[in-house]
Amino acid sequence: MLSYNCQRSRFSKLWLYGITLLSTVLTTQIATAETVMEKVARTGVLTAGTSKDALPFAYADDEGQLVGYSVDMLTLIQQQLEKELGRKIELKLVALEPQERIPQLVNNDVDIVCDASSFTWKRDKKIDFSVSYGITGTRLLVKQKDYLTISRSLVGKRIGVLPGTTNELAIKRAEPRAKIVTIRDRAAGHSALEQGEIDAFADDGILLESWLQTINNSEDFTIAGYYSQEGIACMIPEDNSQFLNHVNYTLIRFMQSFLLGQPESLLIFERWFGFQGIVPLTEDLLDLMFENMQLIVDFKEEIPSKVLSY
Repeated sequence: MLSYNCQRSRFSKLWLYGITLLSTVLTTQIATAETVMEKVARTGVLTAGTSKDALPFAYADDEGQLVGYSVDMLTLIQQQLEKELGRKIELKLVALEPQERIPQLVNNDVDIVCDASSFTWKRDKKIDFSVSYGITGTRLLVKQKDYLTISRSLVGKRIGVLPGTTNELAIKRAEPRAKIVTIRDRAAGHSALEQGEIDAFADDGILLESWLQTINNSEDFTIAGYYSQEGIACMIPEDNSQFLNHVNYTLIRFMQSFLLGQPESLLIFERWFGFQGIVPLTEDLLDLMFENMQLIVDFKEEIPSKVLSY
C-alpha cells in the first residue's frame, strides 16, 4: 500500500502537469484568437514578410538590409500604427520565398506581407488583400538570339517559374503546352537561363528590367511578351478588418499625396522608379502606375489635405 507522502507526491505531480497543460492550451487559444492589432498593441512589434530578391519592390541591398518600394510602404504602415496605438512600434522584416507567404500568414507567423504580390481568387480564399499600390505584369526574360522564336510560340518551350506565383499561372493560361520548370529563386532562374537549362524565365516585367540593369552582359538578353497585367498589393491574415483598414488608409494616403505632388511621397516614388531611381520606368509604365493610383484614390473618400503631409 502506498504511503501517504507517496500518494501526495504523485497527486502533486499530476496537478502540476494538469495546470501546465491547461496553461498551454489557454495560451494557444489566446494567441489564435488575438487579432493583428491586438498583437501589435501588446508586443509593440509588427512582423512583416517581404522579399529578398524582388528589386526594386523588396530586396536585400549590398549590406544585407531589406529595402525597396514595398518596404517603404511597410514603414509608412508602421508609422500609422504608432499614431493609432500611441506607442513605438518596431518593424521586424522577414525575408520569405514566394511559396512561404500564404502559409506564414495563415499560421500567424507574420502579420503582413508586402513585396510584389498580386491578387488571385485562390489566394483570396485564405488571406485578404489591401488596395493596389503598384502595377506590373508577367513577361519573359530570354536570350537575345531566341527572341523571335519565343515571341512566335511557347509550345514545348521550357519556361522557368517561381512556384506559387501569378507568373506561373499566367504562362499556363497563355500556353498550356509550354513546359513549366519550377525554379528555387530568381537568382537560380537567371542562372538557369544563362546556362541553357531553360528557354525563358517568367517574372514581373519591372523585376526583369531591374535585373538587366545590374548585369554586365545585358545586351545578351531581352524581355519578351505581355502575359498578364496585375496590381501589386499587401496581404494580411483573414478576419483582421481593423488592421486592413489602417493598411488601406496608409496606402491611399500615400498615393493621394503623391498625385498631389507632396514632396515626401514624391521622394519615395522617385527613389525607386524615377529618372535617376533604382529602376527608371518607361513613359508607358509610369502612365500605367499613375492611372492605377488615380483609380484607387478616386474609389475612396478623399483624405483631408491637412493630414496628407508626413
